[in-house]
Amino acid sequence: MSAQDHTNTSQQPECYQYQEVSDNQNTGQFPLAAETALAISYNGISHAVMMVSPGDVEDFVLGFSLSNGIIDVATQIHDMVVSESDGACLADVTLSNKALWTLKQSRRQLAGTSSCGICGVAALEQALPALNPLTPAPLPAPELFLALRSKITAVQQQARSSGAMHAALYLDSDGHIQLCREDIGRHNALDKLIGALLSKQLNPHTGMVVLTSRGSLELVQKAVRAKVGTLVTLAAPTALSVDWARRYNLNLLHLPRQSAPRLYSPANDK
Repeated sequence: MSAQDHTNTSQQPECYQYQEVSDNQNTGQFPLAAETALAISYNGISHAVMMVSPGDVEDFVLGFSLSNGIIDVATQIHDMVVSESDGACLADVTLSNKALWTLKQSRRQLAGTSSCGICGVAALEQALPALNPLTPAPLPAPELFLALRSKITAVQQQARSSGAMHAALYLDSDGHIQLCREDIGRHNALDKLIGALLSKQLNPHTGMVVLTSRGSLELVQKAVRAKVGTLVTLAAPTALSVDWARRYNLNLLHLPRQSAPRLYSPANDK
């Protein structure tokens, strides 16, 4: 890839006036992060309404579809039309017959849980699904983590102006930042990145994905489904996310602010 992709197509954040709660009651203006409702439908079936940051919507829908098990490969999306209506965003997605059948089966399971005594079973199976284990990926070299936090800060365009933004980044095997996607939601940021990796046909098993958030179970599940080899979080992971990363061969590291990177998966047997 000849050029690094750090761009985001969302509009500039709008400034809002504020007044300090102090004796002086000073006033000022500050740019605040934007968010909008995104309604996603598959083959005319309404599926979800998400609150997302404007921009990179196609990347988000593609990544969301993969990381939530609706599709297995990008080619199972035959068409996607994104439009706006009354300040909200609409994404009409056309799935392949196989993906549509999978989606309908999933929806049928959830619909059947509303009135039965063991209704939690199907829901739990979807919250804690069986995934395909990854082929173990090589661990990143220690020198790739030097000054990584400052490099991430430098490419977070939206966070610099408004704050309140999470980022998901893809670094190649040499440690160069190739992709950065930002959103008000940490899950959304990762979905946008996964979608960008798919659309640009980059292999997420090499290099590493870095999240500016903590490592939670859902993020590990999304990473495994997207075949990410190495996941790095800037805040600590949860115990369950470490257990799942070890179970599915995902390299999981935490990069603390003031100390060396901490490798949680694979487990150190020494």
